[in-house]
Amino acid sequence: MSLFLIILGAALLYVGGDLLVKNSVRLASRLGLSSLVIGLTVVAFGTSAPELAATLASVLEGSPGLAIGNVIGSNIANIGLILGFTAILYPLYNSRFFLRRELPVAIAVSLLLIPLFWNGVLGRLEGFFLLALLVGYLTYVIKSDPEQITTELEDDTEADNEKPLWRSVLFVLLGVGLLVGGARSLVTGAVDIARSLGVPEAVIGLSMVAFGTSLPELASSVVAALRKETDIILGNIIGSNLFNILAVLGTTVVVSPISQPFSAIGTDIIIMIVFTVAVWPLMLWNRRISRRDGVILSVGYVAYIVYLFI
Repeated sequence: MSLFLIILGAALLYVGGDLLVKNSVRLASRLGLSSLVIGLTVVAFGTSAPELAATLASVLEGSPGLAIGNVIGSNIANIGLILGFTAILYPLYNSRFFLRRELPVAIAVSLLLIPLFWNGVLGRLEGFFLLALLVGYLTYVIKSDPEQITTELEDDTEADNEKPLWRSVLFVLLGVGLLVGGARSLVTGAVDIARSLGVPEAVIGLSMVAFGTSLPELASSVVAALRKETDIILGNIIGSNLFNILAVLGTTVVVSPISQPFSAIGTDIIIMIVFTVAVWPLMLWNRRISRRDGVILSVGYVAYIVYLFI
């Protein structure tokens, strides 16, 4: 049954990713927004839904370490595994706006976790603060979309443009639903197998659960790479990292404050920050993340997983 759940989850992730990416790009075209902004908002929010569900469930069940580990581990997986793997499939070219605006914000928000967790308690006040930052950031991004370009799809036709807007919205929501269901199915099967092999719960949270809840980002990014939609990939990954900290963690601690010693999570927070900061020089060098850079990020993620299990 666990193996069946893994196979079913993988299939749902592929179909959901294809629906989400194709219709998100079409939505960007219809609304006159850039693919980067759609990736930072619609796609990022949708693919972060599994992290929100898993984190809320963990903290309500009295496992704050698992909840925090899921957020931090997912952010590490997003950059080390997903950004690295998709760059191997197709080099990721970035716009100057991404390098000047989105990436610095992602680094700043990651650094924010150090003072927030320093005293070992993350309360409702901090949660409302994180949610307020999210609202402010999204408002700024949408209002100051620097490109305002109309993205053209390979298979876009005049008939597609004449289709009602609600169809694109409906298929985006359907894609998100399939991603969430696929991720849950795959995580359930993988965690059951891991527990039967005696893998500690803390390691499961930082590795398998974090990886599983990041699968929507992986699925949508792979599909976007095959379609050569670089802005969707970058917006999705960086946007998801921002949503994980500001929306997922913010909402979670508003519902139930978290107490966790900084010494227990400090190393993982620092590793997350290192992965996020590493993207800057890689992109600054040639204004892209090449296949070689993708290999470097992927190897770094594998080394982190080996460190966890050791």
